[in-house]
Amino acid sequence: MANRGSSELVGPPLRPALIGEFLGTALLVLLGDGVVAGAVLLNKPSDTVMITTGWGLAVTLAVYLTGRLSGGHINPAVTLALAWRGGFPRSRVLPYWAAQLAGAFAGAVLVYADYAEAFRAFEQTEHLSRGVMAGGKLIGTAAGGAGVFATYPAFDTVWRNVLSEFLATAVLLVGVRALTDRRNAAPGGYVEPLALGGLVWAIGLSLGGLTGYAINPARDLGPRLASALLGWGPAVFLSHGGYFWIPIVAPLAGGLAGIALYDLAIHRHLPPEGQPSPPGELAP
Repeated sequence: MANRGSSELVGPPLRPALIGEFLGTALLVLLGDGVVAGAVLLNKPSDTVMITTGWGLAVTLAVYLTGRLSGGHINPAVTLALAWRGGFPRSRVLPYWAAQLAGAFAGAVLVYADYAEAFRAFEQTEHLSRGVMAGGKLIGTAAGGAGVFATYPAFDTVWRNVLSEFLATAVLLVGVRALTDRRNAAPGGYVEPLALGGLVWAIGLSLGGLTGYAINPARDLGPRLASALLGWGPAVFLSHGGYFWIPIVAPLAGGLAGIALYDLAIHRHLPPEGQPSPPGELAP
């Protein structure tokens, strides 16, 4: 494992890297929240496959956009995990987080600007007023429209929701490490963003039903802040028992657990890069 927090790590200049993270996360949310908006507000036939495919492709395109410029993190959990293991300068963690959060906020505002008329029609049809709660929850389909932006759980059991986000993000970081580890069977090149998008697609299909698989604090908090300012108010933080903190804390912890598991169980046992794999096993 690399020396954690090494000051010798170098990367692209910080300013363009932050621009990359801002634009990449904005694109992620624009396309991801956009597919949810289309399904919820326009009452189009949709299912889990359509929404998870939209998010998977959003990740793919965002990594294609920013991979060489910033590393294509587009997720504070990824940034923190890479910094913890020494693969990313710790001094850049907070600036990256700020750029990611700002990008997610901007992406959500663009979704609202595009779908504003659909939001109004949806609220008229469903007889909804923004930010109204009953029984501790926002009233209406998709949390009264706020669910277009951020995640809200299917059930209100705190520890299960924490476990779901923790587990899904741990799987994400195990997969990210496997797909980018040159000592493993990493695809590399132009295929890597496709594989990362496929990873997010698989997580959404398999583990996303309980909480909406935020697996990304910026992707959830940025749009949640946007929805609060766009009329849903403090209810987006109070609804479902104050659920909002779970998709922030649990992914950060899950990402650290996932990257530690990969490094301890897989990476340290791999042959050096360039050395042939054992007979009968996949070559790098």
